[in-house]
Amino acid sequence: MTTENSCGVLFDVDGTLVDTTYLHTVSWWEALRQADQPVPMATIHRAIGMGSDKILGHLLGPERDRSADGRLRDAHSSLYGEYWERLTPLPRAADLLRACAGRGLRVVLATSASAHEVGALRRALDADDVIASVTCAADADQSKPAPDILVAALEQSGLNASRVVFVGDSVWDVAAAGKLDIPCVGLTCGGTSRGELAGAGAVAVYDDPAALLGALADSPVAALG
Repeated sequence: MTTENSCGVLFDVDGTLVDTTYLHTVSWWEALRQADQPVPMATIHRAIGMGSDKILGHLLGPERDRSADGRLRDAHSSLYGEYWERLTPLPRAADLLRACAGRGLRVVLATSASAHEVGALRRALDADDVIASVTCAADADQSKPAPDILVAALEQSGLNASRVVFVGDSVWDVAAAGKLDIPCVGLTCGGTSRGELAGAGAVAVYDDPAALLGALADSPVAALG
């Protein structure tokens, strides 16, 4: 149920709050290499932010052998899982979440990571005390750039699209938010440039969570409420 007067901030997690973009890149690169379907890392990096339901079609094309998709996803998941105990939050990520909560905003993690990955991400963030709700891949039929995960985040948190801001690090985040007319704040810490994020429609762009925190009072987040 939507609470009419509530405002909140939806956060992507991978590459936005936790430093995982290049870990995913390397894991997909190795999974594809092992399957004799090599793809350059730069190409993979630019696709990170899509979920596993979209990324293989983007990287390998619609004519690929789809029967191999499950094995490739499992290989990526296994390789990425080796990093779980070493996941590191991006600069002042938890402080940013707490500052948003301190403004009376609901803090929502809108991630399309798998349910078992979400636990590792939350441990790395160490900010459960201010997180109102969390989505995972199971909550959406399609991953970004489809808006499904944001729709699920709004439904679970009781927020309205007109009273939130989304913070993400990829053009896929910006595209998903745009489909719901949600302003998207871009962070470049996932490796996507300021120009690319702004060109995709981000309403403001900052280097990382620490930079957004430092400018919070003048950011689109401050306009909520």
